[in-house]
Amino acid sequence: MIRELWERWRHHVARNVLARTPPRYRRRVLRNWRLLILGGFVAFGWAVLLLWWWLFLSRWVVTNDAYVTGNLVPVKSQVNGTVVEVRYENTQFVRQGAVLVRLDGLDSRVALEGAEARLGEAVRRVEGLFSQVVLDKQKILAEMARLERLRHDLERYRAVAPYGAIPAQQVDDTECQIRELEATVQEAEADLQAAEAQIRRTTVERHPEVLEAASILKRAYLDYVRREVRAPVTGFVANRRVQPGDEVHPETPLMAVVPLDYLWVEANYRERELHRVRPGQGVRISIDLYGRHLRYHGVVEGIGAGTGSVFGLLPPENATGNYIHIVERVPVRIRLSEKELRANPLRPGLSAITAIHVSERGSPVLESLTRFPKEKYEAPFYEKELQGAEERIERIIAANRRPPHPSAEGVREGREPAGTPAPATAPRIDP
Repeated sequence: MIRELWERWRHHVARNVLARTPPRYRRRVLRNWRLLILGGFVAFGWAVLLLWWWLFLSRWVVTNDAYVTGNLVPVKSQVNGTVVEVRYENTQFVRQGAVLVRLDGLDSRVALEGAEARLGEAVRRVEGLFSQVVLDKQKILAEMARLERLRHDLERYRAVAPYGAIPAQQVDDTECQIRELEATVQEAEADLQAAEAQIRRTTVERHPEVLEAASILKRAYLDYVRREVRAPVTGFVANRRVQPGDEVHPETPLMAVVPLDYLWVEANYRERELHRVRPGQGVRISIDLYGRHLRYHGVVEGIGAGTGSVFGLLPPENATGNYIHIVERVPVRIRLSEKELRANPLRPGLSAITAIHVSERGSPVLESLTRFPKEKYEAPFYEKELQGAEERIERIIAANRRPPHPSAEGVREGREPAGTPAPATAPRIDP
């Protein structure tokens, strides 16, 4: 086609121009025509480049240093144990809370049974403390009754002693018995105060010893429950490393769960290209997986708080040694359309080409438009793991408590039993 046009032009020039031009000027005329045509092509090329710059380059910034990224949620065990079952494989879809891996639970079960026994023992021991308070009060009442009887007897002995009705030795013996009982009452009151100090302003359920034993049982119960490793989020299983028989620890990575319904593009633009980039500007995205014929439409959500080098393992120290100026790149977060993402699913790590429409106004550069789906990344089942422990503790406490006694009920409630006088030290009677 081009060759045919070239031949037509040559025939036209030879017939209409060169035929009427003297032979000595024909070469100059032909050269001028060629320069005119070449100049026309150059002017046309510059016009196309100017139009391309005006319509695209001045309004868009483009980079191929862009990748699809998302949240790679690691799955780890919270306790030590041996893997006895792996229920999911790579690429399988899992719901939040599904059991992924199950550990051997024999050691945790034995520890739980031991904690239950210690809690029952603590309840019985605290019950004994409350019973000891009741026993000490009853002992004081008995000693006070004997003391009152001896005092009455001493008054009668003193009344008839001058008439020789009883010997003086009996009066002295009675006075000695009264002093002995007064000392016994004081000793019993000291024992009562020591016993009350261990249960003052508390109940069996809220006693420190019972609470400590209950906390040990909760720890053992958590270890027993956490032998089942659950999925923290809904997504697809990836990078499974665990095998049956493996000995795992809390820091051992087992697998990852990747939610593919919440992905974004991280484009690394050169710092000299960011002066017009603002959150809220539109973005055209091409993914290498689908080729250039399929375009995604995104929105700039925010600009990174630093270049990639400052967050690296070895940040740059430009104040030491020789310095070489390097153009840095800053990550720009781009939100993908949820509708387009559902129609054409993506995977983290895919390469992309992004073009930001910088001629749009956008939002202030420090404003972030990132919308995090918090409800999808909540794992409420972790907070419910202790519900079974609370019920177990209540059942063990109820099983190890003795039936309430009327005289002991007031002690548990922090009050004196009905009809019990306040213990007081009897006045000493001099002979």
